[in-house]
Amino acid sequence: MSWLNDEVARRFGEIATLLKLNGADPFRVRAYERAAGAVAGLSVDLAELSESETAALSGIGKATAAKIAEFRDHGRIAMLEELKADVPPGFVELVRVPGLGPKTIRALYDQLGIDSLDSLRAALDADTIKGVAGLGPKSVTNMREALERLGAKDDQRTPLDQALELADELCLRLREVSGVTRVEAAGSVRRMRETIGDIDVLVAATEPTVVMEALRSSDLVVKVIAAGDKKTSVLTTRGLQVDLRVVAPEQFGAALLYFTGSKDHNVRVRERAVRRGLTLNEYGLASRDDDAVVVAAATEEAVYAALDLAWVPPTLREDTGEVEAAANGTLPHAVQLTDIRGDLHGHSDWSGDGKATLVQMLDAAAAKGYAYYAVTDHAENLSMNGLSRERMVAQREEIRRLQERYPTMRILHGTELNIGVDGGLDYDEDFLLGYDFTVASVHSHFPRPQAEQTARIITAMQHPAVNVIGHPTGRKIGRRPGYDIDLDAIVAAAVETGTALEVNAHPARLDLSGEMVRRAVEGGATLAISCDAHRVRDLDLMRYGVATAQRGWAQPGDVLNTRDLDGMLAFVAAKRARTP
Repeated sequence: MSWLNDEVARRFGEIATLLKLNGADPFRVRAYERAAGAVAGLSVDLAELSESETAALSGIGKATAAKIAEFRDHGRIAMLEELKADVPPGFVELVRVPGLGPKTIRALYDQLGIDSLDSLRAALDADTIKGVAGLGPKSVTNMREALERLGAKDDQRTPLDQALELADELCLRLREVSGVTRVEAAGSVRRMRETIGDIDVLVAATEPTVVMEALRSSDLVVKVIAAGDKKTSVLTTRGLQVDLRVVAPEQFGAALLYFTGSKDHNVRVRERAVRRGLTLNEYGLASRDDDAVVVAAATEEAVYAALDLAWVPPTLREDTGEVEAAANGTLPHAVQLTDIRGDLHGHSDWSGDGKATLVQMLDAAAAKGYAYYAVTDHAENLSMNGLSRERMVAQREEIRRLQERYPTMRILHGTELNIGVDGGLDYDEDFLLGYDFTVASVHSHFPRPQAEQTARIITAMQHPAVNVIGHPTGRKIGRRPGYDIDLDAIVAAAVETGTALEVNAHPARLDLSGEMVRRAVEGGATLAISCDAHRVRDLDLMRYGVATAQRGWAQPGDVLNTRDLDGMLAFVAAKRARTP
């Protein structure tokens, strides 16, 4: 499974960060950054390779392969543990603060004893940071604003993709246990929340003790926290707690509804049961006068139906009106992964941050049965990764040559433009109109006042060549807050100009968020769910974008890339025709 690749890549990234914080040689730091990138970009599963086979892979050497084997066999890398012991625990979380590099973090620690987000906040409140490590008033102001918007509640939570990969692996293994008839991840994983506290797994089986022992003895488990007849809690190699519950097959539906949550959704459904003289818990929907009289329990659909409710998709169960909609027949027909006809934001190694060749990316997109795929490598104003006009012309010719290789998939030559401080874009208008499709994104000057940030995005929207605003808030979950925008104004401008707003499917972004998607949909905006893929495996991230769109009640008609090729191109043509 790909989870090993992802976990190893993350740990090599942690090693690089900790080496920086320790003032290590930059070449050594860069070696681990390259190793993290190499592992993340692999198309093979490291769990299936020997140490020697791993060492033979491009970008992986003997020392790196040994650490991969160490993590695979023991769930840890000794070097990483030693590095963690050498720095205060809060140092790593300080790296998440925009503007704080390793040297600055060290200086703040040496001069002021700042070793965590809390101590940084205290120092800012006391106004003792100015002048330290060259930090001027503007830097301090930016730092204060970033801290105010940094998702503190998510500090101890796990990104959705990491939790879901582990949940999928556990469910796969538990389905093989004798006597098991059904296995589902429940809780916030099933609701596809952005971050996860712990994982709930529900199993239907006739022999609970066999299932519990299968989990406790798994090589993914490092500690058994609690073991009972109905519930087992363990700590996994990835630091996530897993709570396993086993129920009788005839109770599975009620239990799945109960343990999926959310708590507020469950309260709303139970209130409806009480008004009908019923009780609802994890064992079933039963008569309040005699709990032996079970009305429904085997399936979620049966429980909802017994309460005169349509089945509510898990991604909608947040008590935001879904129970009322299920009662009156107005639940949205939420967009599904199978509705997606193409991907409109993807990169290749033509730009500096792409990890796969153009052909590799196109092959992967074609394998998904897409009707179209937009190649949107970075434009020239992104100095580190952008393509000059000459390179873009060369790429356009290459795409024309490659089109014959993909007779059922239209390759769109596009670019990801940079939105300047004043809303300006890369290249001149004639050159921009030569693209089939463009995404425009903010890549710099994040900490600007709301009015200025909003105005620059709206100005970019007004250009006839701009089809989508990429990752509209610029957030990176748990690492960087989104910049301050007036979303309602941007939604209105998107409708007026015929510009789509992206739901960036990368789990580090999920931008727009589910809540923002709903506001966009209610405002009449068109969405584009895109992977922003930089490597082949990233094309599998579409599931997270779709789930985020579902959480915002988006339907297929709200999403640009559910349209067929003609419909999508008509959207592009309509904007160019209506823009002066």
